[in-house]
Amino acid sequence: MGRRFRVEFTPDQLAYAHEVAGVCRAVWNTGLDQRRQYRQRRAWINYPQQCRELAEAKTDPELAWLREAPAHCLQQALMDLDKACRAHGTWKVRFRSKAVWSPSFRFPDGKHMRVQRLSKRWAQVNLRKFGQVRFRWTRDLGGTIRSATLTRNGVHGDWYVSILVDDGILEATADPELPAVGIDRGVVVALALSDGRMLDEAFTTPDEQAAIVRLQQKAARQHGPRVPGTRGRNGRRPPSKRWLATQARIAKKLAKQRRRRDDFTAKAARALTRDHSLIAVENLRVTSMTRRAAPKPDPDQPGAFLPNRAAQKSGLNRAILGKGWGKFLLACTTGPGTLAPESSRCQQLSRVSVAISASTSAPVTARAKRVSGAPDVPGTVTPTPMQHSIFWPLD
Repeated sequence: MGRRFRVEFTPDQLAYAHEVAGVCRAVWNTGLDQRRQYRQRRAWINYPQQCRELAEAKTDPELAWLREAPAHCLQQALMDLDKACRAHGTWKVRFRSKAVWSPSFRFPDGKHMRVQRLSKRWAQVNLRKFGQVRFRWTRDLGGTIRSATLTRNGVHGDWYVSILVDDGILEATADPELPAVGIDRGVVVALALSDGRMLDEAFTTPDEQAAIVRLQQKAARQHGPRVPGTRGRNGRRPPSKRWLATQARIAKKLAKQRRRRDDFTAKAARALTRDHSLIAVENLRVTSMTRRAAPKPDPDQPGAFLPNRAAQKSGLNRAILGKGWGKFLLACTTGPGTLAPESSRCQQLSRVSVAISASTSAPVTARAKRVSGAPDVPGTVTPTPMQHSIFWPLD
């Protein structure tokens, strides 16, 4: 189980955290490029060999900057790369960009970490080469420390420490006596349950959204990283400090919305997995649904385009992403107090489609099972008319 706390770095620790994150990013990108070169020659290189080559590279005077970062963090970066390549394939793993990637690195030696309470709201933990790192104490650890991960939220966000603890609680198992539930995700109501309940929460207020719009308009008038009216690398320029400060204010307000959304999805997933033996959710491809509208060339006028309702599609994309559809599924399978993905009721999340409907649903239960390939679920009750039903869109 993980505990997440906001970190309060000293100026020296903040500069060193950026340095360590840069070294870990360089190790990740170099290791991934090396793996791709091996795959082009139909060969394979794994973690032990890359770890040995990393130790040899530290002895090179030209690569002395590798010795500045904790050795465990660099080894953990290579280990995470090895797991990602084995799970998704070498060519599907992406390089980490300095402009996009949120800095993150892990300290796996939890047995050497000691947490000390300083006051009611503050505590500190000793991290290798960082010394004592202060963080905001919001809850008890409740277990033995296994590892700690330092992460920054976005480019202008705050730093957080995620402490993995072993609480000694066994993994939950599904109770077949509990009822099943179907969930329909929407943009007006986040979660509509098959028993008639509606789970929703406002993650932002109209005043907060208006403030974000004003800041975005202010940033558009400032000296940004791109010359207006240009495209490609030729239009790039160094942004002004005022533009960076405005972007930091925008990121802080968006981070507040993101924390509210994460809190809602985690609490909803925990309550549903505790009270139901099976959770059936629509099999929606959120990534495909939130793509931008494709341009429509005008066949009569070469170089011109027809209206494609791009503004309406962008608004729909923001509404879908703002309700946290994907985060809810992730919280159902990986959140604290929920079932593991290999358990029976979590396997149904990607195979069964449930939606709210007012039509008669007597003959469709068998069809849904046939189309999705899902096995029979003990305790599943055929829905009655004028309630919820399982249906699939026609081809």
